[in-house]
Amino acid sequence: MNWISPWKAAALLVCAAVALGLPPDASTPAQAAPPKAAAPPIDSLTDEVVYHIFMRSFRDSNGDGQGDLNGVTESIPYLRSLGVTAVLLTPLYPSRVYHNYFATDFTGIDPEYGTMDDFRHLVAELHKAGIKIYLDMEFQYLAEGHPWWTAALADRNSPFADHLLWRDRAAGMAEDGPFNLREIRHFGRDTHGVTTVDLKAPSVRAYFDRYLLDWVDPNRDGRFDDGVDGFRLDHMMDDLDSRGLLTNLFVEFWKPLFDTLRATNPRLTFIAEQADWSDYGESYLTRADTSAIFAFPVEKALRGFDATALATALDQTARITPPGKHQLLFAENHDVSRIASDPQISPEKLRTAAALVFLLKGTPILYYGQELGMRGAGDAGYETDEKDIPMREAFKWSATDAGPNQALWYRRVGERYWDQRYARDHDGVSVEEQDPKADSLLNRYRKLAALRRSHAALRGGTQLVQAVKGSLLVIERSGGGERFAIVANLSALPVTYDGPGSDTPDLVGGGGARLRPWQTALFALPPQAP
Repeated sequence: MNWISPWKAAALLVCAAVALGLPPDASTPAQAAPPKAAAPPIDSLTDEVVYHIFMRSFRDSNGDGQGDLNGVTESIPYLRSLGVTAVLLTPLYPSRVYHNYFATDFTGIDPEYGTMDDFRHLVAELHKAGIKIYLDMEFQYLAEGHPWWTAALADRNSPFADHLLWRDRAAGMAEDGPFNLREIRHFGRDTHGVTTVDLKAPSVRAYFDRYLLDWVDPNRDGRFDDGVDGFRLDHMMDDLDSRGLLTNLFVEFWKPLFDTLRATNPRLTFIAEQADWSDYGESYLTRADTSAIFAFPVEKALRGFDATALATALDQTARITPPGKHQLLFAENHDVSRIASDPQISPEKLRTAAALVFLLKGTPILYYGQELGMRGAGDAGYETDEKDIPMREAFKWSATDAGPNQALWYRRVGERYWDQRYARDHDGVSVEEQDPKADSLLNRYRKLAALRRSHAALRGGTQLVQAVKGSLLVIERSGGGERFAIVANLSALPVTYDGPGSDTPDLVGGGGARLRPWQTALFALPPQAP
């Protein structure tokens, strides 16, 4: 079946980079400067608090209902108040899907998000505020309408055809995309094809070396204040989709790519999303040499509020994480239901989830709206990516939908994702409603961020599971001459903690050693004797 429409026919006439098969980019010099001598990567995540923004849903700056780059720029004061030191943006490149994970062109910016000038302004303002910027990337696949695919179908001998995997090149049948998909039916009932990029083709490696460098050092002047600080690599695998078609990618594609970019800027951060969420991810940190991975087993145990499982996950995570590498601690993201919609969830559980993400060893990453208790769970009644819209609803800046900056791009009467949406007017889950309340979840997150920022032991110190007594978990953090006991009551009954520090105030909640059901406390301990 030929599922490619004749889009972007002009791409067929491109000849500027035929020798390498590299599409031209007017913003990039014809020849990149040779890489500098390799330098060791520089640890940059110990002190970070990352904020994960689903672009289309975060903040609308111009009233069209779409979250955009200028909306993120306008939100910098809010991000600073939350203690955020880095933002992670979901993909920005043009795409026909609302989440932008399958590109119709790798170059440029989705026009609904703004322009490249808007992006450069955002980078400058974030850096001025002391906030880093990481971009989400998924370039293992591309979608119908992408110039490479269009050119390859027009001429199977085109250098662009070498960029793709083929089921039958002579017949024009490209290989499947992810999850054995040949086409995607998505939001708006639009359907288009998807295929896989040949990551082992030398021309593809050369292209992505240059492409990512465009984001890191746009004008090739060796200064990085106008570029991004790192990347998240979505759906990263050593054997892509476990098909045996693209194998040993950690060593043959990803690590050489990281090495090339680090030779230019050794401070770059590369965050891998394990495709298998049960994987602790050791090989990502060693063979692929990524800077960080996501602590999926910790997230699962944390959301289960299971003391034994959490202690086991923390011990195993620590065991496989080499020095200088990092685990991102999280409670939710764009691919899973919001924790505030979990069964038997309670306000105290939400407060404990926040405390554990900030106080345990690792780098906290917050999904936008988590700090408000935004709700949302996948809708299994949809067969398209519409099923995930409930986990990606508009950030609640205002108490009502009519308030300014609400990115209600999915407003469509008659669809469950709108008619049965989770966010409602005056539901208490908004910045407007929570900002002035000292005991709100939002201000709990702010307090935790400030606490972590103030104590080296809570940022990069050591961690030791001291005890698991039934549902009571006790963890010691130490470093910089400080020691703390994190005490989590992961049960529905009150518990009295009688261990070290129990005679001091709880630094998180202000109470003492009598812990409420599901409460987490933090106690200062005497410094260890030299």
